[in-house]
Amino acid sequence: MPEPTARAGAATAARSRPSWRGWRGRRPFWGGVLVLFGGAEILFTLRAPLPVVLHIGLQGLSGYLVPTVMVVCGLLILFNPAQRLFYSILAVLASLGSWLTSNLGGFLIGMLFGVIGSCLTFGWIPDQPPRRRLLRRGQARRKAAGPAGV
Repeated sequence: MPEPTARAGAATAARSRPSWRGWRGRRPFWGGVLVLFGGAEILFTLRAPLPVVLHIGLQGLSGYLVPTVMVVCGLLILFNPAQRLFYSILAVLASLGSWLTSNLGGFLIGMLFGVIGSCLTFGWIPDQPPRRRLLRRGQARRKAAGPAGV
């Protein structure tokens, strides 16, 4: 017989999943995550061994400043989606600037993550109607559940 705490944990997980999906759906989640990962990847490539590092940057400061701006923009996109346009423009500029300042944009990977995430964020539209596939899935679930009173 499972412990009461195990059942309570499963019930909490079942309740938290829809709230997580709701939170994620109200913001440009994947764009913010990609910008965040792009900045983090560039910061980690700055810690590479000296023979691997191709270009440290202007006086070393901008090599750390640009990816830090990307990480901050990624977090702000996730937690303040109302200003997503400004943050996405700032993040794409920082991503492109990382080509010159931070190991060729984190060996191109971090820069591409930042540019793609910024584009996803810029193109995200809040309060858009659900896609047809999601509408069909919801209708199929309602039909399978049967009448509400039964």
